[in-house]
Amino acid sequence: MVGRRLSDKKIYHIIAIPISILVMKNYLPGKFKSVLILFAITCCSSISPRPIVVSTLQHYLYVAVPGVRNLLQYGGHGLLVFDMDNGFKFIKRIPTGGLDDKGQPSNVKGIAVSLYTHCIYISTIKSMLCLDLLTEKLVWEKFYDDGCDRMSISPDGKTIYLPSFEGPDWKVVDAKTGNVLNRIVLNSHSHNTVYGQDGKKVYLEGLKSQYLTVVNTASQTIASTVGPFANHVRPFTIDASQNHCYVNVDSLLGFEIGDLKTGKKIAHIEVKGFHMGDVKRHGCPSHGIALTPIENEIWLADAFNEYIHIFDISKEKINQTGNIKLSDEPGWITFSIDGKYAMPSTGDIIDVNKKEIITRLKDETGAYVQSEKMVEVQFDGTNLLKAGDQFGIGRGHQ
Repeated sequence: MVGRRLSDKKIYHIIAIPISILVMKNYLPGKFKSVLILFAITCCSSISPRPIVVSTLQHYLYVAVPGVRNLLQYGGHGLLVFDMDNGFKFIKRIPTGGLDDKGQPSNVKGIAVSLYTHCIYISTIKSMLCLDLLTEKLVWEKFYDDGCDRMSISPDGKTIYLPSFEGPDWKVVDAKTGNVLNRIVLNSHSHNTVYGQDGKKVYLEGLKSQYLTVVNTASQTIASTVGPFANHVRPFTIDASQNHCYVNVDSLLGFEIGDLKTGKKIAHIEVKGFHMGDVKRHGCPSHGIALTPIENEIWLADAFNEYIHIFDISKEKINQTGNIKLSDEPGWITFSIDGKYAMPSTGDIIDVNKKEIITRLKDETGAYVQSEKMVEVQFDGTNLLKAGDQFGIGRGHQ
């Protein structure tokens, strides 16, 4: 029979505790007490000490502004950093570029992070900027024909699919250099982009198309389309397994669902108990949709009523289960990587379990911050560990 090493806890229970009881009860002659106490101390002192583990994991929210059009009243200009581990407290403002011909800040259109290059990318109407997250210095800013819109970066951090500003194409860009490698022309008023988590497919949305276009990233060619949907596709999200897409469409306070395998629309969901009205931006009743990381709920923006509506999608029948009043008109929603927080563009930070606002983003002056372009970055000391996504994408059960 093979013997097993006793754990430190068992050694303590076998030796130290019984001896201490005997001593306290005076069951031992005096001459034996000192000997046994010394024996117990010697044995227990050989027990391996427990290492003290100090966590260096840090969670930061990076917010690019102006992230609501070019409106500087919602946080000014630059890249704002918030401490997610300390109540989303403002930490610092990192200077950025992205100025127009008059020297004024341009609309920020998208934000993404590459662990491979350890850089964060910010697109504006005219250019894309690359900033080193470790040095916080600008690496490059490149201007592209037909401008830029909301891009997406490959899971390996090496390739960016960059839409032109509501233009004809998407440019395939090298993340390290910013050089254009290829162009995919759809003439759909290119707008939003989402990479699949396996890196094999990327999903393209144009403002003037009722279809979502699927691109094979190996060949950089169109693989399929999904739709048609009820109207032009607007913001959308996908699940981790790339089985379904959840899309906003023009003129709908609600969302539709597409089957990414068959290419068909399979569901049309409308918000109950609320009516549509005029909106300040985007011209769309619901501009903003996010899938919780564990993929059990859809969170939907309602601009006119200034609400988020929550839908349970874990069962065959989709049910509207909650509504959260926001501080302003939402135009975007994303989640923290762990799914604890929902972060709409209004700057409200929502506890996902409690379904309530716990704080609002404020800059160094105390002014409220709003932006449709934000992303979580996790550090382990000075090393980049993990990056979130500007889209509220599903992460399965990771």
